Amino acid sequence: MITVTYAAIVGLLALVYFVIWPVFEYFRDPKGLRRFPNMSFFSGISVIPFALMARRGFRSRELQELHQKHPVLRTGPNTLSYGDVRAIKDIYGHNTRCIKDPSYVVTAGTHYHLADVVDRPDHARKRKVLSSAYALKNLESWEHKVSDKVARVIRHFDTVCTAPLPAGQGRPDPADLTVDFRAWTNFFSLDAITDIGLSESLGFLDQGNDMCTAERKDGTTYLTSLREALYPTARKQSYLVWNYAWYPTINKLANIIPYFARMQSSADTWEDIVWHRSMQRRRRHEAGEKLDDFFSALMTDKAGNAHGLEWGEVVAEINIMMNAGSVTTAIAITNVMYQLLKNPQCFTKLRNEIDSVFDSDAEIIASYDKVKHLPYLRACLDESLRIYPPTAHGLPRATPAEGLSILGDWIPGNTTVSMSAYVAHRDESIFPQADKYKPERWLGEEGKSLQPYFIAFSAGARSCIGRNISYLEQTVILASLVRRYGFALPGPEWELKREETMNLILGGMQVKIWRRDSELVLE
Repeated sequence: MITVTYAAIVGLLALVYFVIWPVFEYFRDPKGLRRFPNMSFFSGISVIPFALMARRGFRSRELQELHQKHPVLRTGPNTLSYGDVRAIKDIYGHNTRCIKDPSYVVTAGTHYHLADVVDRPDHARKRKVLSSAYALKNLESWEHKVSDKVARVIRHFDTVCTAPLPAGQGRPDPADLTVDFRAWTNFFSLDAITDIGLSESLGFLDQGNDMCTAERKDGTTYLTSLREALYPTARKQSYLVWNYAWYPTINKLANIIPYFARMQSSADTWEDIVWHRSMQRRRRHEAGEKLDDFFSALMTDKAGNAHGLEWGEVVAEINIMMNAGSVTTAIAITNVMYQLLKNPQCFTKLRNEIDSVFDSDAEIIASYDKVKHLPYLRACLDESLRIYPPTAHGLPRATPAEGLSILGDWIPGNTTVSMSAYVAHRDESIFPQADKYKPERWLGEEGKSLQPYFIAFSAGARSCIGRNISYLEQTVILASLVRRYGFALPGPEWELKREETMNLILGGMQVKIWRRDSELVLE
């Protein structure tokens, strides 16, 4: 009898907390957010509908369709999504008073890194330390590391080339689909950023897979797949981060379910991978080895004076470098090649531009100095980043305690606001025929006028600090591959699969590949 009574009390309390109180607050409307249209019938009461949208795989695309009718949508009791590009400046601009919302706090590790730190002074301190590492002038000294990785990609691609696809034939023999372009761009970006950051290579491009060493805190090591460890973490968070106060509890309870337990295991493995790379580089540093890389910039300034960062803080920065520094670049390279193969006239135009700056057929790897200012090459990259931004979802920001005006409308303090890059980039008033791949839109004065609405790397003081490195990698590898090879997708109707977590994760992309000089022989 007592057990039944306790159960009834618990059930009643749960009903009050999760149902009656949210409904009461919705109608009380202390912040006046009920004036905004709900994303769904229950969005003003609970963020669960927004969380469930993540399970369908492409939340930003659904938001983009909803924003066709409403420039502002209430996606939860305290969250607003914007679909009008004029809101970019208010939410993310250099002078905004918005800060990162509590989702960054509840998903952070023991130490904050530059991408999840909320406190403004702490962010300024970190950015000052890291800005020298990511400065444009360092690209010249790091280009040889990128070129080396491109050479290793080409070494493999040369071994799996097939005969050229006959003119007019749009569907290659399945046996000729010898390269998973998606996998190899990820091997490339991981090997490149680890060399840039830690002066060592993971070796993925040489071994043709992503098996690497992970190290537990007790010093024991084991082999594991890096990509299988990396991607499930973001997937789990995108499913479960809906109530910030409850997230730590929900995150642990979810591990009872095998599906989420496997994701947590992957997250732990990823931490062990990062720990191993960090410890390896630390041992070299303590042994007195002088190296020009991201790690050195974390440890000392130009004069050799120690920054005095806690070791946990250093590991956190290495973590985000290996994560965001590889994932988004790999997605971007795959996306642009996919778009070029879907639009062969663009591929041909780009190849002609690239050919014009090469001095001889003996040149294999594109020099960044030669190709970095090619207008059509940059336009192809930016148009691909526009149409499918690697980080598509709306980066959440909290309005200041005193409130903030967005689009001329006063939003109360401590309200989460965001704008998806995918949504912004599909605004027809700014990007006509937004669903079409049209690199030409980025050329000349028209292209310059579009830049304020281009948020593939976010915007303002919290924009991606690694964008210069990403452009270096994208530019050099794309120019080198387009000049040397021909590619074909499995068929004209074939579509690249996408799943939105924090990033817009891609499925595999098997392609047929052949040497361009074999085209000349065939002719």
